[in-house]
Amino acid sequence: MLTRKQHELLLYIDRHLKQTGFSPSFDEMKDALGLRSKSGIHRLISALEERGFVRRKHHRARALEVVQIPQIEAADTAMRGADAFSPTVIKGDFTPILPAVQVAATVDAVRVPFLGRIAAGHPIEAISDTTNLIDVPAGLVGAGTYYALEVCGDSMIEAGILDGDTVIVRQDRNPENGEIVVALIEGHEVTLKRLRRKGSTIALEPANARYETRIIPADKVAIQGSLAGLIRRY
Repeated sequence: MLTRKQHELLLYIDRHLKQTGFSPSFDEMKDALGLRSKSGIHRLISALEERGFVRRKHHRARALEVVQIPQIEAADTAMRGADAFSPTVIKGDFTPILPAVQVAATVDAVRVPFLGRIAAGHPIEAISDTTNLIDVPAGLVGAGTYYALEVCGDSMIEAGILDGDTVIVRQDRNPENGEIVVALIEGHEVTLKRLRRKGSTIALEPANARYETRIIPADKVAIQGSLAGLIRRY
């Protein structure tokens, strides 16, 4: 069984081979699948190779061979024609297994600013404004202003937030105690932690026993928003 992205990549490689006689470059595959880095393509190709769908021709650059195409995909491609590349999308609600993820072919999407990386570990430099936008399922947002950040670190893994996840943040200056927030510390460090207000201080709690809670004077912390949703790619 292949994931949606594995299906997409396999069909793209097969189509490229038939049209050009050689396999696409990693940059071409990255752009075709809308990924931000080539490391994701390396993982997808390794998964396809392990499952026997592609074979690498070692000692040759850009040398991939498609060994087989799943029958359902082969039939689907034949019906649409080679120029109408549109891989099958798995429909359904997967939330009982992955609470943050819903996969459906007809999910409406909205575009929100993607502002860079945020530390779920030791704080890193503050996020900067950018014009990058990403598509987000409409069900993850509501009224208000939202933006997206890529998680860097493992301090929130017990809350189900992993390194490399994309978090959707609602701009909110006064979240409730216990919410997961984006906190800007002394104007130059930004981190993702659970908020606890304690008198004139703010506690930023990790969700990983290997990290310690940070207690910071309230006037040194600016809350940039609270967690509204999460997107994870496999």
